Amino acid sequence: MLTDHLLDDAGNAPGAIAITVVDVDGFASWLEAQPEALKGWVESHRFEARAGRHLLLPGLDRPGGVLLVRSRIARLWDFAGLPQALPAGTYRLDDPQDFATPAALGWALGCYAFERYRPARRRPADLVWPEGADQTDVRRTAAATEMVRDLVNTPAADLGPAELEALMGQLAERRGATFRATTGAALLDAGYPMIHAVGQASDRAPRLLDLCWGDEGAPRVTLVGKGVCFDSGGLDIKPADGMALMKKDMGGAAVMLGLTSMIMDAGLNLRLRLLIPAVDNSVSALSMRPGDVLQSRKGLSVEIGNTDAEGRLVLADALAEADAEEPELLLDAATLTGAARIALGPEIAALYSDDEDLAADLARQAEAQADPLWRLPLWAPYGRHIESRIADLNNAGEERMAGSITAALFLKRFVSEARSWAHLDIYAWNKRARPGRPVGGEAQTMRALFALVAERYSLD
Repeated sequence: MLTDHLLDDAGNAPGAIAITVVDVDGFASWLEAQPEALKGWVESHRFEARAGRHLLLPGLDRPGGVLLVRSRIARLWDFAGLPQALPAGTYRLDDPQDFATPAALGWALGCYAFERYRPARRRPADLVWPEGADQTDVRRTAAATEMVRDLVNTPAADLGPAELEALMGQLAERRGATFRATTGAALLDAGYPMIHAVGQASDRAPRLLDLCWGDEGAPRVTLVGKGVCFDSGGLDIKPADGMALMKKDMGGAAVMLGLTSMIMDAGLNLRLRLLIPAVDNSVSALSMRPGDVLQSRKGLSVEIGNTDAEGRLVLADALAEADAEEPELLLDAATLTGAARIALGPEIAALYSDDEDLAADLARQAEAQADPLWRLPLWAPYGRHIESRIADLNNAGEERMAGSITAALFLKRFVSEARSWAHLDIYAWNKRARPGRPVGGEAQTMRALFALVAERYSLD
């Protein structure tokens, strides 16, 4: 576990090396007040006071300390680069003040490495738990983030619909939740025709995974995550470079699994339901074809304009199922469109909602949690792009512009009864290495979503 690199108390590490933390605005005055020898050391290294930068201070046979610059408002990422950058050993924060919790979480996340197929190349440095840190919160968030990253990083050969089912079943068993899976041809009998149509070409049967937890009389919160374990594009097959990262097309499912774990661990006052349509989008004689018309659980007919727009199809059936219960809050997450990445890049998730309060609350929590997202419009006139001449909807349409918006508008057609709904178009992947965020799978938006749900449904 990532928090194994956080030591219980200073008694376990009496020689822990001190980390002095200075905020970026106060650095100049701090430096001016230091002894000449220390001032000269800092200046001789041409040290620049930028958030997250650190400098080893001189000692005899080991560092005499560490200087770290933090943001004006301390962020977890200010601390996340230290575990991999510092020499092996044990460290402690000198006067953690009000940033003990983000510092501890940043340290934990900075220890992450995907080790399923190869051990980490070095052991991260250890930190004594900062005084005042919320250990419960840090452990909960670190464990969920590690799970999500591991899931997204795992190749599709080792993580398919059956493996997602097993994992979700284990999570339900640990937390006393109910769980069921509807698999293969049973999807047709149960009324999930689009999930079946997308997944029927694979030798790994499609399924709808359904977990419920909490008091039935509590406010209903439902989560839906896109669980496309590998996306070839179907008959509208992707080029090779377009398939290279398609193991991560279940990133929405992974994020919602992590969020579910956090909610249950926190014991929030809600009735939670998690729905994951788990499929492969493969190529075979059973593949759905461009021009086919599918029936949906909602009763809307959908013409297939592009078999590579499969995620919205499986989400639509799951959203219709969720919506029928009239939840107070309905959230979905999906690695849905390349258009969102063109608009916002890989580091910012796209948010869609027609609930102004929900959108504002999510934006506020995203800022507070350093888990960025940006609201894009559900621009109704663009609905013309997903009209069909022979069915109620087209899953892709002919217009390539505004692809993320039209995908969100497609999903919106399957949500009518939920009191509040938000759709998150995420990337779920770190394209470049940053402190605490190595290249690979990422739990994008999970911390912001948990903060929102915890604020609304806390037991306090």
